[in-house]
Amino acid sequence: MKERKVITRGELKTFVPITTRWMDNDVYGHVNNVNYYSFFDTAVNQNLIDMGMLDIANSSAVGLVVETGCTYSASVSFPDKLEVGFKVAHLGTSSVRYELGLFKQGETTAAAQGHFVHVYVDRETRRPVPIPAELKAKLAQLVV
Repeated sequence: MKERKVITRGELKTFVPITTRWMDNDVYGHVNNVNYYSFFDTAVNQNLIDMGMLDIANSSAVGLVVETGCTYSASVSFPDKLEVGFKVAHLGTSSVRYELGLFKQGETTAAAQGHFVHVYVDRETRRPVPIPAELKAKLAQLVV
């Protein structure tokens, strides 16, 4: 297997704290892999809400996840305090690709790293639409 580079905090633009829960641990005593995707999704959407760019009940354009992936470097478990850092790796007309790292609080290298792609669609028709201009300008600040 080819050795891969583990992402570090310095490669990312913004961070969101994540709290592990008792139920996140599996029978092997660590956070189950499926939860990492939830952590990534939560961090990006929380950031969009904090920037005033996502109203989950009323935004006319919404980002749907169309692709995701994750690789793991170290275990995390409850009650670890975590942070998800991310950057925008690609900003297109209707899509944005995020690259993310999941860090134990205070660690410089990621326990897991991944990506996901949002495609913006009209809330009603679910057809792709351009990323709203104000949102695109804010996302551009996260491009590395």
